[in-house]
Amino acid sequence: MKTSKIFAVAALSFAAFAGVAQAEEYQGVTESVSALSRAEVQQQAVAAAHAANQNVPSSAIPMGSLAQSRDRALVQAEAVAAAHDSTQNLRRESFAGSQIPAHLQPQGQAAQQAAR
Repeated sequence: MKTSKIFAVAALSFAAFAGVAQAEEYQGVTESVSALSRAEVQQQAVAAAHAANQNVPSSAIPMGSLAQSRDRALVQAEAVAAAHDSTQNLRRESFAGSQIPAHLQPQGQAAQQAAR
């Protein structure tokens, strides 16, 4: 029993020593690298502090209305047609030779593929 405890303590101390041996050396305080002088940074800070609406997130600012170029009924009709399309989930890559078989294509697409 004592031998197993000695081995356990030895293993833990070895693991702790290995962890300490890999620690990084202290490099001291490194110098900051900046393209701007302190005065320029101070000027930018003052300008930002005096800016209007500085604490308002951009997502809280309302946008203007978007120009509607299409009729709502036309968009809805296209959406309904697309939803009822039996081939909406077919991908060319799923078939041999990357070609959708003619019996699965809508009538207009089958004629276009035959013309190619």
